[in-house]
Amino acid sequence: MDRPTTARMPFTRQLLLLQVSVILGLGILSLLAVTLLLRSTLSAQYEQRALGVARAVAADRDLGDLVREEDQPAVGRIAAAQQKATGALFVVVTDRSGVRFAHPNPDEIGKPVSTDPGEALAGHEVTSIERGTLGLSARGKVPLRDSGGSIVGEVSVGFAASEVNDSLRALLLIAVPAGFGAVALGAALSGGLARRLKRLTFGLEPDEVANLVREREAVLHGIGEGVLAVDADHRVTMVNAEARRLLGDVREGVPLDDLVLPDRLRAVFDTDEERVIAVSGRRVLVGTHRAVRLDGADLGGVLTIRDRTDLESLTDELAAVRSMTTALRAQRHEFANRLHTLAGLLHNDAVVDAVDYLDAVLDGASSGHLTSPTTVHSNTIRSFMAAKSAQAAERGIVLDLADGSWLPHRLVAPVEVVTVLGNLVDNALDAAAASTHRPARVEVLLLADGDDLVMSVADTGDGIDPDRVESVFVEGVSSHGPHRGLGLAISRRTARDLGGDIEVTAHGQNGSETVLVARLPHVLDAEASAPEDEDEDDG
Repeated sequence: MDRPTTARMPFTRQLLLLQVSVILGLGILSLLAVTLLLRSTLSAQYEQRALGVARAVAADRDLGDLVREEDQPAVGRIAAAQQKATGALFVVVTDRSGVRFAHPNPDEIGKPVSTDPGEALAGHEVTSIERGTLGLSARGKVPLRDSGGSIVGEVSVGFAASEVNDSLRALLLIAVPAGFGAVALGAALSGGLARRLKRLTFGLEPDEVANLVREREAVLHGIGEGVLAVDADHRVTMVNAEARRLLGDVREGVPLDDLVLPDRLRAVFDTDEERVIAVSGRRVLVGTHRAVRLDGADLGGVLTIRDRTDLESLTDELAAVRSMTTALRAQRHEFANRLHTLAGLLHNDAVVDAVDYLDAVLDGASSGHLTSPTTVHSNTIRSFMAAKSAQAAERGIVLDLADGSWLPHRLVAPVEVVTVLGNLVDNALDAAAASTHRPARVEVLLLADGDDLVMSVADTGDGIDPDRVESVFVEGVSSHGPHRGLGLAISRRTARDLGGDIEVTAHGQNGSETVLVARLPHVLDAEASAPEDEDEDDG
């Protein structure tokens, strides 16, 4: 039985309710604080108002003389007139004993005041909110002096506390609607924010967004391809670990122009080309670019990168195996012919002729530039050239190692040397095969310069246009069809990694040969020769 699931309130609604609750709570607290502040301010204002009226009444020196002379009716008339003019709750005048000479209630005249008159009779002004015979009021008390300046009593003026409450109520009638309006506005803005958040997250809940982020990280960093994303301003917004491994130090937030990228990978963001092949260091990279658009707006692009170096290495190995197979096939035909010839001589009892034929075959097998240990001491180079010669012969091309070749040292970087030499030879064989010039010929010259190796490869192809010499070293540029143009680019990059370079020294125009020269520094062991050569010298 499935467990019952309880409906959960959407996060945006929770957020809206929380924000409204916070705004409402803040509004209520603010209203309470404003109420207390207004009450305190109004009370102080009414106290100061009472004090001001009391000061004005006490400023009449004649009133002080009348109190000193105990002329109560005259004092009462003056106090009643001031009370009426100011709208005060009461204007009370006393003598030095605190006995009332004037009071709104005639029954209270002649009686002591209900609150302590001591401070006023001592010459101090006093403000307070106190309860007396007329109820709670805001009061101001000042000493009353006669014409001689002597204190003869006090003047106490009060305003009813209900006036303070009425004023406070009037202000709150303005403040409360304004506060509720602010709360309503805040709630409306919170609702708009919640709706915008929902649109931005495509209606997903926070836990769903968190799961998407975790899945995104797992996918991006778990796949075998490099992923590089940029925004519309060509600023990196996302890069995974494989992309960093293939491209080097790539960080998010860095402009694309500040990154050290192969030119073809950088240019793919500005073109409609979707798939490119580029060389980065010694790696062959295949990049696939996809532009990102939403409602016609350009949001940038995503480049996925695959490392094809291992595939290229396997392809090179397969090509070497094919070359060796071709060479063996050619040798098999020649060997079979020789065996047939030898068998015929023996069947005819021509033993002497058979021996002479064998001597000639053995002498021919030991001659030739490709196997001569006195000129090229590297078994790697000789084996490579032998296989390429057989492959060239199958294509109707003569591949020779020049008579002037001189390589008395062994190789200390055979992989790099064969990479450069192999690509140069393959390029020359393709050029010679595609040309109408016959006989098609490729000649390789190898020279040792200290521990540097200088190699020259000449072919009878159609040549290179002088205006596009540098373009032949750009990956992807080839006249032999699509998905080609990597060999020379890899060769030059390998040569430059060693500190050398490859140059076109002859363009091959007007029937002349095309010549490419490569210098590979420090690839030879100048201190030692190959072991078999040392044995021969000793002999």
